[in-house]
Amino acid sequence: MAVIIDYDAGNLRSVQRACAEVGLEAEITADPRRVSEAERVIFPGVGAAGSAMKSLCSTGMDVALKEVITSGRPVLGICLGLQISLDHSEESDQNTLGLIPGKVLRFRLDNPELKIPHMGWNEVRVVQSHPLLEGIEAGDEFYFVHGYFPQPQDRSNVYAVTDYESEFASAVGRKNYFATQFHPEKSGRVGLRLLASFKNWDGGC
Repeated sequence: MAVIIDYDAGNLRSVQRACAEVGLEAEITADPRRVSEAERVIFPGVGAAGSAMKSLCSTGMDVALKEVITSGRPVLGICLGLQISLDHSEESDQNTLGLIPGKVLRFRLDNPELKIPHMGWNEVRVVQSHPLLEGIEAGDEFYFVHGYFPQPQDRSNVYAVTDYESEFASAVGRKNYFATQFHPEKSGRVGLRLLASFKNWDGGC
């Protein structure tokens, strides 16, 4: 059983349906106690860093999430969940959870043909092996919707990259926490493969 954190940041049902596709029972909950007791946790989200942090901190969900990570149980962050896992976001000049050292920056593009937000399918290149990326091959594309991108302080926390004018980290991790800038729940076959790997992941690298 997994729990999907509900902190008023959207796209929860699509994550739940994708989990069901790979045989992972997943409960959506806004109860920090349920999160702190969960076997594994999915931390998704779309929206703004400032409002997300306000919701997490006002409910105690930030503390529950950190308890799960400290315990060594598997946690998967998705999109906004990844972005507010770092130390600071340029969006609203917001201090965030600090689960992985680094910051989140706004795209600043010189190519007028590229739009912000970065939206649609794009290749994800694995640069460091990880159990959740097993089976991801060169040329595999995932679905993105974001105007900001993560920049971890330590390159050892970067597991996959993507190009949007320049290269940015699209999957990051640290111990039992792994997070993607793309949406596996919206990425068809390859996204379901990643979620199936999460179902069986014990939190080790």
